[in-house]
Amino acid sequence: MKLFYRSLGIAFLLIAASCSETKKEKQTITIGTKNNNIKTEVKKEVEKTPVMLDNKGVGPIESITFEKDINQELATKGESLFKSKCVACHKASQKFIGPPMAGIYEKRSPEWVMNMIMNPDEMLKKDPVAKALLKEYNNTLMINQNIPEEEARAMAEWFRTLK
Repeated sequence: MKLFYRSLGIAFLLIAASCSETKKEKQTITIGTKNNNIKTEVKKEVEKTPVMLDNKGVGPIESITFEKDINQELATKGESLFKSKCVACHKASQKFIGPPMAGIYEKRSPEWVMNMIMNPDEMLKKDPVAKALLKEYNNTLMINQNIPEEEARAMAEWFRTLK
């Protein structure tokens, strides 16, 4: 009877692992007593969110040109806005409920970033990268805070300072 429950448990773990979405990894799970262990290797896989620098996203921002030097005044304003509106779900340099902002322009275009800030509802419905991020971050929706362009632009400038 114990063997039946162990086998059922292993089958359940294998099914659950095949349906989950996490980074590629291997796990060894040991089930049983000290003298009668059953070991199984479970592989979990997830689709990586694509890097798409040519994708401008869905929304009002069609083109942005950053100046060579960072506008420190604008970046300071952007940092303040980020801390007041975004830190419930985002951290500057690490994954949290949403993705980190550090290094964002190595993965996304400035237009995409601003469109995501200003137009998350449409982005999550229509943009392939936004959809992939939604899956990667456990279907946690980004709240539309109706951020105007000048505030989104300030945050975009601050993101340039993050390494």
